[in-house]
Amino acid sequence: MSNDTQVPGSGSAALLHRWESASIDTVWLRPGDWYTPATEALVEALEARLDTAPAAFRLGQARSSAGVGITEAIDDMAVLFKAAGFESAPIRSIRALCEGWTAGNGAFADAPAMTDAESGLGTPEYLIQRLAEVYGTAARSGTTVTATHALVIVDVSVEATDPWQRIARNAAAGEALMGAYGEGHPMARMGDGLYAVLVERGTALGAGIAALRDHISERAVAMKAGNLMRQPPRVWIESLPDTHAFASDLVESLQR
Repeated sequence: MSNDTQVPGSGSAALLHRWESASIDTVWLRPGDWYTPATEALVEALEARLDTAPAAFRLGQARSSAGVGITEAIDDMAVLFKAAGFESAPIRSIRALCEGWTAGNGAFADAPAMTDAESGLGTPEYLIQRLAEVYGTAARSGTTVTATHALVIVDVSVEATDPWQRIARNAAAGEALMGAYGEGHPMARMGDGLYAVLVERGTALGAGIAALRDHISERAVAMKAGNLMRQPPRVWIESLPDTHAFASDLVESLQR
């Protein structure tokens, strides 16, 4: 936030500063692009004890237009309500933020073709590309992908027709998977609530599946998205076929 930004009311200015500082220290990825006039509007509504949903909607639009992911936007708004002394952000305002983010459409337009905007994971096309690399390496080294790799499939889907619930579910699951495997690991969203992770086979694979199931459940509760996900998540190992062409068919069959 620039030094010449003025916010009506010293209370609002102080809360805006606490929010910005806490967010940058904890959840915000790029400090230079945190501030937007929509943050002021949300702070003012909260300080005046007004309905914060309309301002949250505008903030969602602003975050989307700036290319900010939905998980980061939700986490950032949660920081505000905690800074203001609330246990959590009201569900109505979270929903409005997600709806605004979807309406903004910036994240979808700016995201690379191989990145799924809702989850932050790869797309099925990205996974197929990474599989091509794995099959190519196996062919050059004389190994077989069937013996060395597999797909871990994660299903957290529950019946829901609300777009914001879908966005929040995919965002929470994406954050949990990136936390478990690390950014850049080959994984993709196959559909609403369904994800695939390319892993190496090994003796610890079975135990890793159990740990992953627990990790996703814990992150869902921490992000207050437990009721939006299947509990416990379904996690299973999908064997890979002998050729990349058949692997591509497998990926396509998993999409929904």
